[in-house]
Amino acid sequence: MNTLAIASATDLWDRVTGTQPDPDTWVVVATALAALLAVVPAPAWRLSRNAVTIAHEGGHGLVALLAGRRLDGIRLHSDTSGLTVSRGKPTGIGMILTAAAGYTAPPLLGLGGAALLGAGHITLLLWLATALLLALLVMIRNAYGALTVVLSGGAFLLVSWLAGPQVQAAFAYTVVWFLLLGGVRPAFELQAKRRRGGAGDSDADQLSRLTNVPAALWLFFFHAVSLCSLIGGTRWLLPR
Repeated sequence: MNTLAIASATDLWDRVTGTQPDPDTWVVVATALAALLAVVPAPAWRLSRNAVTIAHEGGHGLVALLAGRRLDGIRLHSDTSGLTVSRGKPTGIGMILTAAAGYTAPPLLGLGGAALLGAGHITLLLWLATALLLALLVMIRNAYGALTVVLSGGAFLLVSWLAGPQVQAAFAYTVVWFLLLGGVRPAFELQAKRRRGGAGDSDADQLSRLTNVPAALWLFFFHAVSLCSLIGGTRWLLPR
């Protein structure tokens, strides 16, 4: 019995950490187009932006914990907004890193995912995403947020456990393309809101108060991270 359990655990470990063959070129291109269609048209973006909000608020929460702050909870709302509440010193590097993590989290997650896919670790990416969503679920404090995270995590779990290699590859590439492309748009939306005099308490404005650096420079930083991640991720994702 113990031998069978060890063998099964070993097989599972090999399955998760092993490499899978790169998908066909048409799959890579088709998934990029699918992600683009989820980001560019406004009706599609109103729905798909929920996934970016999950990554955004998850970034705030993860960095808050790593910075030694106490994470009280995360809320995700149906209008695609979110709120992460943490406790600790209201100033200093920990608070700055926490505030800066939101807009940078989706593109950086996409860049990390692209690196994994470029190395052939398709199944590992799916399992890591499932684990991150499960960890996030523990900190969700409202019903809508819990529902969106459960549905997202369930999709990753089902694909990683039941789907074949081609379906796994298509799903993983679509997700990573979406994070890279979807990570670019929020900074432009924030820029437009600030130009109209709105979003006075945005992450960029909070960072400006914390650092005495103009909010426009923090907005430039968000743009730089998202665009550089898109460029770098594309180099990993496109067939060589």
